[in-house]
Amino acid sequence: MGSGQLEVERKFEAGPDVVLPDLTVVDGVTAAGDPVTHELDATYYDTPDLRLARARITLRRRSGGTDAGWHLKLPTAVAGSRRELHAPLGTRRTLVPRAVTEPVTAVLRGVRPAPVATLQTTRQVTHLLGDNGAVLAEVAVDTVTGTALAPDPETPATVMTWREIEVELVGGDEALLDGVTAALAGAGIRPSDAPSKLSRVLADRLAALVPAPVARPAADSGAQRGGKKGKKGRKGEQGSAEPVPTAAEAVLGALRSQVRALQTADIGVRTGDPEGVHDLRVACRRLRSILAAFRSVLDRTATDPVRDELQWIGAALSGARDGEVALEHLKSVVAAQPVALVRGPVAARLQQSEVADVERGRKAAVRALSDKRHLALLDTLDALLNDPPLAEAAGEPARTVLADAVKRTGKRLQARIDESRAHEQEDPGAHEEESEHALHEVRKSAKRVRYTAEVATSLLGAPAEALVACMKEVQDVLGEAQDTVVARQWCERLATAAVGAGEDTFTYGRLHALEEMRAEHADQRFWALEPTLRAAVKAAARA
Repeated sequence: MGSGQLEVERKFEAGPDVVLPDLTVVDGVTAAGDPVTHELDATYYDTPDLRLARARITLRRRSGGTDAGWHLKLPTAVAGSRRELHAPLGTRRTLVPRAVTEPVTAVLRGVRPAPVATLQTTRQVTHLLGDNGAVLAEVAVDTVTGTALAPDPETPATVMTWREIEVELVGGDEALLDGVTAALAGAGIRPSDAPSKLSRVLADRLAALVPAPVARPAADSGAQRGGKKGKKGRKGEQGSAEPVPTAAEAVLGALRSQVRALQTADIGVRTGDPEGVHDLRVACRRLRSILAAFRSVLDRTATDPVRDELQWIGAALSGARDGEVALEHLKSVVAAQPVALVRGPVAARLQQSEVADVERGRKAAVRALSDKRHLALLDTLDALLNDPPLAEAAGEPARTVLADAVKRTGKRLQARIDESRAHEQEDPGAHEEESEHALHEVRKSAKRVRYTAEVATSLLGAPAEALVACMKEVQDVLGEAQDTVVARQWCERLATAAVGAGEDTFTYGRLHALEEMRAEHADQRFWALEPTLRAAVKAAARA
């Protein structure tokens, strides 16, 4: 797709008689420009089931104003901001260009978007200026007529009108937004409850698409679900009993969150986000861990094949990340070495290798994400959430099931630690690969404990949070050890290439030795940390 930008804005309700207050009182604002009026005409596109809107993605074709064209707005991890991609209008009004839809392939999955709404907006724009006339923010007062197009011949189109105010950062910062928000509040102008114009127009259709709640057990099973008498529910602020969340509700909520993260990361990979591959692999790992840890909640005959597919896509993307991390680390090590110990074009060879490896990884990632198998996996995940294969413990109290899952994953971790300790007690020189593999298995088990505990933090509280922090530290320490394995492989590969080119290989041997030392230090840090792990698991399981 074409150009893009990060859009940071806030929206406010504006009644028919609302007038903008003097915003030059905001710190940093020295003047306000003259208002300029634009007539905007936009058509919004989505699938019949509004899968773009449900993923907080907006696709529109807009004419008028200063940015006419195709706009694709994508969610980001930063609250109040979205990434906006632009493409020219073109000559075809009804067919969305392929370049516009490619970034959201994982959301559309072959369904062609069609018009779902139109917006006609009269926009009055005022620029807030700072020193030297620099534009800090754009304040737009919009008078909007929105039409929700009929989804079928039996349903009429609906039309609504309203006014709102948008404040979008240009050269300013969050402090400026806070100041403008305060000034508007002083004039009785409150923040909007609607995240976007489109969500306001399509509110009724979106509400009808909210997933149905997971079926609860019959009322007379409260003793089973709530444990001891008097603990069937929690007391609300006004004394009414709140229903105890079931295990299915907790687990499906966690899965739904990670499926959203997977889709967002997929978009990141397709749009060149440097963290996209990493984020996608993490989402895959979390999903696999949740499905494995809660087999008592979701039938494993349905979820185990999903775990296999998640493992496949994660493995397909591994080459797009591991080599980049290793080569970037080796570059920093070389830069810190005394000049006399860097013999030959080591830095240049590392740089060339990194560029080539990143490109190979990018192509491999694009191939994997374009594979029908990946898109089928996303369909399967949606189907699992819409019609979950509930198992025996699905209706039990979430707190009990989550604590049991933490305990089980903790036992699995301890078994892997015991296996690794057995390798450590043998001759390390004779069993180096086995020892490294054993610690890698410990790290994977620690991840499962962490991801299981993350599902439980809202119910198990501080002990689960402490366990998450503890397992994260294990991941970091053993992750460094695993990074050295990849880095040493690169040292050997680069040395071989250097030999073929007639270059001095001394520095590659030194780098290899330094990586061996880094691995030893990481191992030592883990074994110093290990005595605290069992207690952290027990504390969370008892919470």
